[in-house]
Amino acid sequence: MGGKGVRIGRQLNVDGGPSLEVISELGGPRRLITFTEPIEVYLPDVGNVPLPPYIKIQLDDPERYQTVYARTSGSAAAPTAGLHFTPQLIDRLQSGGINFTYVTLHVGLDTFAPVTEEDPAQHVIHTEYCQVSPESAQMINKTRQNGGRVIAVGTTSVRTLESAARKAPPGEVVFAFEGPTDLFILPGFDFKVVDGMITNFHLPRSSLIMLVSAFYDREHILAAYETAKQLHYRFYSFGDAMLIL
Repeated sequence: MGGKGVRIGRQLNVDGGPSLEVISELGGPRRLITFTEPIEVYLPDVGNVPLPPYIKIQLDDPERYQTVYARTSGSAAAPTAGLHFTPQLIDRLQSGGINFTYVTLHVGLDTFAPVTEEDPAQHVIHTEYCQVSPESAQMINKTRQNGGRVIAVGTTSVRTLESAARKAPPGEVVFAFEGPTDLFILPGFDFKVVDGMITNFHLPRSSLIMLVSAFYDREHILAAYETAKQLHYRFYSFGDAMLIL
């Protein structure tokens, strides 16, 4: 059913599950709905893991599209840079003196959307919910005060941390933050907290590759992509990653 047929006040039923009502329109085909009872228990039976458009088959094991440190439900897509981390790798890094702290990312489906505008600055960036806890903010601030570096795992982590940085009081790098962010990072952006990032190889004309190009100039990023192609690196969600310092 297309979005045009789903008007405010329309009531629908989930097969074998609760009924729902459309309560507002969010632009385009998106609708805000409310259920008569919690929906989470029905999702494994009536839903599929939302995958990028270039993945043409459903996963036999949804855990393949899940990070080992995921905790809170709510994300519509995996923060795929985190898929490279195993418990063993995390243990090795921590044994080497690298500290970890975690943020909550509810990645939205629009993360797959291309930037179609000729001028990227005219693009309306998608909003995502994120959280930096007081404990994580404290560790990040302490790391910076002690001369350490902050390495973000994934572009959404970068977006989350830089959103938290813009709420920080004088003398601190980040501040505890919870809520939506519509921060759009383009070349020329002034990074406040992130010193490096681990990220996959992204689709052209995506907000993700624009963020990466903002962090490390576009020419060098494109050269790295050319080298990756020559060496047969894998791209996109289940592909290889790059460390940018």
